Amino acid sequence: MTIWESYTAGLERHTVVGELLVQRAFYSPQLDNRRDVLVWLPASYHNSARRYPVLYMHDGQNLFDAHTSFVGEWQVDETLSALQTEGYEAIVVGLPNLNEERVREYNPYPSAEIELLDGRGDAYLRFIVDTLKPQIDAHFRTQPEHASTGIAGSSMGGLISLYGFLTHPQVFGFCGVFSPAYWFGANGLEGTVQQRASGAGRIYMDVGGKEGHIFETSAPWRPYLPSGGDQAYLDGVRRLRAGLLARGYHEGTSLLYVEDADAIHQEGAWAKRLPDALRFILPKLP
Repeated sequence: MTIWESYTAGLERHTVVGELLVQRAFYSPQLDNRRDVLVWLPASYHNSARRYPVLYMHDGQNLFDAHTSFVGEWQVDETLSALQTEGYEAIVVGLPNLNEERVREYNPYPSAEIELLDGRGDAYLRFIVDTLKPQIDAHFRTQPEHASTGIAGSSMGGLISLYGFLTHPQVFGFCGVFSPAYWFGANGLEGTVQQRASGAGRIYMDVGGKEGHIFETSAPWRPYLPSGGDQAYLDGVRRLRAGLLARGYHEGTSLLYVEDADAIHQEGAWAKRLPDALRFILPKLP
């Protein structure tokens, strides 16, 4: 039996705006693990019979509640509540990462050298597409077609979002790609763009001008990260943009690309850019 309960019930402290539901320990047969799944509902959900677009977002613990976030929340709930007056409404499904498993699940390009980079990204996407989405569509009033279904995230979440959008075009009609970790799999995402991009759907993609600080890490994959700091990060994302344009995407219509000159690699920067991203990718409700 599927049980969705209030996320905020019994919490003394939280920063959630609106109605956030949670299903505890949701099982993924593709990954053989469990995680809580969060669902945020628009304010109008219980006052109408309309159906809503759905946006699937990664790093779910960072989306709605500052008390569970890493270094601040995306303010997805506050942003969509404000955008409602402009005609933008959506159900947001947040998938919290599983700590160490994050680097595996958000990476679709296996590495033979590093066990942590064994690349379970395809299985993670099959979990969303084949297990989670059917349950979301069955339980909530969604617009299930691909034109009303999107995927979004940042860093490695941006990587798996663009990859998922390109490899599951029958499911995802739009995506949000914030500061994508383009370098995994020896820049494998560039190859996926060249092979799979078709010019269809809508893509929002961005990068900050001061994100090179994340290359300074003690993680075991440090030798596989680019050198060159801020400029290397900019250049990598610019190559993705160029690849998308070469494959039929058009600035301002099917692709919105943003460079935020002073932005670093953190949730506050993505929260700042989120409103314009949602305005571009979400279908506007009548």
